[in-house]
Amino acid sequence: MTQPAAKVQILVTDDGVPIEAVHLAGDHSLAFVVAHGFTLHWRSPHVWRVASHLNRHGGVAVFDFRGHGRSGGNSTLGDLEIKDLDVVVRYLRELGYEQVVTVGFSMGASIALRHAGLVRGVDGVISVSGPGRWYYKGTPSMRRVHWAVEHKSGRLVAKLFLRTRIRAGRWDPVPLPPADAAALISPTPLLIVHGDRDLYFPSDHADQLFEAAREPRELWVETGLGHAESAVSGDLLDRMAKWALAATAPTASPNAVA
Repeated sequence: MTQPAAKVQILVTDDGVPIEAVHLAGDHSLAFVVAHGFTLHWRSPHVWRVASHLNRHGGVAVFDFRGHGRSGGNSTLGDLEIKDLDVVVRYLRELGYEQVVTVGFSMGASIALRHAGLVRGVDGVISVSGPGRWYYKGTPSMRRVHWAVEHKSGRLVAKLFLRTRIRAGRWDPVPLPPADAAALISPTPLLIVHGDRDLYFPSDHADQLFEAAREPRELWVETGLGHAESAVSGDLLDRMAKWALAATAPTASPNAVA
């Protein structure tokens, strides 16, 4: 049998933002939601590679956060994006998937953590290359990100060349930080994946997330791994999917859906 064709869907968040999403059908026992990193979108080659590979293990939904790609609105850098993730999770529930696991990369990892802690409604969370705290500028890569966010010229570059529209101004109030959100996720299973060659967030961010979280939790610090979607291998994605299958098995942990 041939795989059903992927179709673009427009989902609308609770605050009225249209979100472009694609569903890759799979066994209805498990689905993954791929939450991309800052300035990416579902058509980015690395994001699509991740989604396609995870589709070997279950259904997949991949989408553009607000302000990214073809979704509406402006990026709030992880604040209101929990609404984007939530509408995609609810979409997969409507399609009949029994277990839904969010897989977030970098900015998407912080959103997956905040969504699971504040909104709930998922059966597992995988955080890849995610920050443990806000306002980090300790690496050259993150200083470039802050330039793009904090300066009008940087936001213009992001809009023209990276298809990313960033809301001007500072957070008010400051959203719950990722580590604080990780502390709220239990009893939903949490896997934290980080590389020892991450040029954006050193592995102490992963340590901070792990220390804040409660069981069930796992931490994988991968030797030689860089940052986010561009760095993960097929083998690592397979291991993450197997973790999700085991963590969401009926005898593994209580169902976390509120």
